[in-house]
Order: sequence, then structure tokens, then C-alpha cells
Amino acid sequence: MEHANAIPKQADSSKEGARERTTLDHIIERLASMELPGKEYLEQYMHYKWRVNHKPRTMKGSFTSIVLFLTFYGASGKSDITRLERSDLESFIEHEQDRGMYISTVRVRMASVIAFVHFLMEQDILSPLLLKKTIRLKIPETLPRAMNPVDVKRLIGSIDVVRDRALILLLLRTGMRIGEVLSLTINDIDLAEKKIHVMEGEKNSMGRVVYLSEDAVFALKRWLAVRNKENAYIFSGRGNSPICYSAARSRFFIYLKKAGLEHKGYTVHCLRHTFASELLNAGMRLEVLQQLLGHRDIEVTRHYARLTDRTREEEYFRAMAIIEKGGIHGDY
Repeated sequence: MEHANAIPKQADSSKEGARERTTLDHIIERLASMELPGKEYLEQYMHYKWRVNHKPRTMKGSFTSIVLFLTFYGASGKSDITRLERSDLESFIEHEQDRGMYISTVRVRMASVIAFVHFLMEQDILSPLLLKKTIRLKIPETLPRAMNPVDVKRLIGSIDVVRDRALILLLLRTGMRIGEVLSLTINDIDLAEKKIHVMEGEKNSMGRVVYLSEDAVFALKRWLAVRNKENAYIFSGRGNSPICYSAARSRFFIYLKKAGLEHKGYTVHCLRHTFASELLNAGMRLEVLQQLLGHRDIEVTRHYARLTDRTREEEYFRAMAIIEKGGIHGDY
């Protein structure tokens, strides 16, 4: 009886191995049709995960996350994975947030990407110094990153395609998220009133109204005059669907490079940060900015106030001037 029971166990073990190998085969087949930076290293990594007996679900999740990262890396204009930098990993985190991903999802994806990076370091493909300092995902506590005003002018001056100029100026002058802009239809825009009706916010489903500056109106009118009127979306891609995230970001990176700004680590989402920072510096009240950005919690908007608080800056230099002149007396 004991011998009879042992045979099914061996069969079960064989089936388990076959199921895992089928998962690996499926992944390798998918990978074969993709054009990705570091594709050969990803294949090696998937074989490694299969050898150490990772579960099919783990392998699939890891593969998906790494493909997302490598696609982003390639879309940033980079092709050599051996030249990966820490800033590329940090930019990917912001990219995923820009797409509306929850921080928990970003953490899971980054765990897979970091594991892949560690594998490449162990293979002497990447420097062990790349992750000398741990990448922490306390992103909601970090200050927003706005573009320098001089860089903004250089960026705008580099845009020579009518559609792209309208797209980037809309992002810069309305503070809309990239997904919200790409989802716009002609019925959402009121050029006469210089308004855009965002029917549903990308992250929190909050509808709101944003406004158009003169240069954004001008750029938008030029684009509307030449676009295909049969397309439902303002910025249409193939068929009757909007431009995809990766295509829009690729265009942004093209102009960053053309303006000589590709080394500064700017992302599309920096345009939203720039919008908020410039309005606060121009004297807009925090409560008004909150509504324009579509934030449910004003504490999220307050991050921009920490970045742009002129009063704090002025108080510091006023006090420091007194100290430097020896105007402080008394014991401590």
C-alpha cells in the first residue's frame, strides 16, 4: 500500500514541474516578440527564477513589472541597460504614479525591478554601487519637482510640431494629469470661455473646471484647425483612440533632448508641478490651487507651498543678515 501511494506523489511532482516549465515557456515566447533594452538579460533572469523554483504567479508578476520598466527605459531614449542609473529607477517610480498607480502597486513593481537589478549586479553587468543607497518609496512626503523657468522657455521653444505644442502647453498651463489631457474630446473644451471641463479626474474621479491661458488657447486653436475632425479625441492616435501614455511621453523626451535638458531628469508630471509652483509664486491662494489640481485633501496641495514659500525664504535672509552683522547678543 505504501508503494502504491508513492507513485501518485511522483506523478504529482512531475505535473508540478511541467506546469512551471510551461509558465517559463510562455514567458519566453512573449519575450521573443518584444523589442526591449536588456532583453537577453531578462530572459536569463526568468530562467534563473524557474531554476530556483519560483511559483508561476510570482514569475508572471515579476515579468510584467520588469517589462514595464524596460519599456519605460527604452521610451526615455535609452537602449543600453548596462548604463542604467539610479535616476532611471526613480523616474520610473514617478512614471507609475503619473499613471495613477497606488503606492502599494508601485512598491510591488519596484520590488521586482530591484530584484532584477540585483541579479544584474551579481552577474557583474551592473555596478554594485548602483543600489548602495536604498531607494525608499515615501513618495507622498517628497517635494514636487518643478521645472526651472529658464528651462520651461527652452522646452517650449524647442517644440516645432503643432499637435505637440498644444499638448505640452495644455499640461503646463492647466495642471491637468497626462491621462486627463489624452482623454479630452472636443465637447470638453470651451474656447470662448477659455475653459476645459474635466468630467472625471484620473486619480480620484473628481470632476472640475480648469482654465486656458492665452498661449494655450492659441496653440490649441492652431491644432484644432488642422486635426482630423472625424476623431473623437483631441489628441488621437491610431484609429479613433487617444494617443497612448508612452507615445506622449516619448514626444516629451524628444523635446527635452532637443532643448538640451535630457540630463535634468524632468518627466511629463513635472509640468503639473511647474503649473502649481508658478501659480503659488504668483500669489494664488492654496484653496484655489487645490480645486484646479483636483486634490481632495489640501495637504497634498500644501506640498507645493513648502516648495514655493517666499515668506519663509525672506524671513531666513532677513534674520541671517542680522546675524552676519553681529546683531545677536546674549548667552545660550
